[in-house]
Amino acid sequence: MKKRLLIVALSFLSYGAFAQSGFNGLNMGMGNIYMTSDAKTRSISPENFTGEKGKGGMATTGTGERASRDLGKGWKVSPSVVIKAHTTFTVAEITGPGAIQHIWMTPTGNWRYSILRFYWDDETTPSVEVPVGDFFCMGWGKYAQINSLAVNVNPGSAFNCYWPMPFRKKCRITMENINNEDMVLYYQVDYTLTDVPKDAGYFHAQFRRVNPLPEKTPYVLVDSIVGKGQYVGTYIAYGAHNNGWWGEGEIKFYMDGDTEYPTINGTGTEDYFLGSYDFDTRKKNQYGVDEVNYTEYSTPYAGLHQVIKGDGHYEIAQRFGMYRWHIMDPIRFDKNLKVTIQALGWRSEGRYLPLKDDIASVVYWYQTEPHNKFPTLPDKDHLEVN
Repeated sequence: MKKRLLIVALSFLSYGAFAQSGFNGLNMGMGNIYMTSDAKTRSISPENFTGEKGKGGMATTGTGERASRDLGKGWKVSPSVVIKAHTTFTVAEITGPGAIQHIWMTPTGNWRYSILRFYWDDETTPSVEVPVGDFFCMGWGKYAQINSLAVNVNPGSAFNCYWPMPFRKKCRITMENINNEDMVLYYQVDYTLTDVPKDAGYFHAQFRRVNPLPEKTPYVLVDSIVGKGQYVGTYIAYGAHNNGWWGEGEIKFYMDGDTEYPTINGTGTEDYFLGSYDFDTRKKNQYGVDEVNYTEYSTPYAGLHQVIKGDGHYEIAQRFGMYRWHIMDPIRFDKNLKVTIQALGWRSEGRYLPLKDDIASVVYWYQTEPHNKFPTLPDKDHLEVN
């Protein structure tokens, strides 16, 4: 009897502790959407630059002031911002603790020339530094729909990000326009102010590009991660310079002191992006002849969402966009991580052909801070899609 009473008492104590601490409003999903929370929902946009409670729609000037001139305050006076050439705009500045839960934006201009940066807490070097198009898997500067858990891209150029991004002290997001022309940015940053677990890592994303890739040289997706965390995603904008298949290369994850050989070794590029056999499907044409074509797909965790075959005139290169999210299978590391992928095709006599292609990438991961400073971002000429 005493034992039973002790168990009941402990159960009440456990419930009481839970009730006192409550649900913090993070880790959202259909399984807990019914849970109430003391977390505070806020949103930053050009109609409320600070996200303050009760401060939305108060603008008297903005990009919509002419259209709203007959209606006045509160009638879509400031739906967007103009970012002048060679200037940096602060998209959001938030005091925590809290977490970004969703970002929507639609930028005009050249998506490679608008650079997104995220800074967590008091850091002076960014944890995210990526051209806006590549961050949302649109590295080729052309729209392609994506329907995944982490990134959605919807008509006509609606970029959505659902990577959760916790922070403890503050968050700052900027957009730098390195172009010679002004750009217009519509955006919304949705976040919650709430307690953040002690073991929550910080979100990171890094861009790289090599064009052309030196012969017989693996492409380095990232090689400077130091700390504890998990690798959660890869986006590659792949430009093929040769005829034939280009995706025989293996991805390799060197973790926690691996040197010559990695712990995780993939079997091929299309395999890593959860496809197979060159992303090909066969179907009969109108003449009953089998045709083999690349097959685009966009799924919750992976996709070949973009295939650009060229127009047969000036735009002759074949280009591809692929993403792979390690949401259910994160690559965890305790000390450090390096990730590479080979560029391989086929040559005569069934031999591999090392390729010298145009490869750009974004890798996404969470880690404890501090992080290593990123390599210098390529200049405007070396970011250009050409």
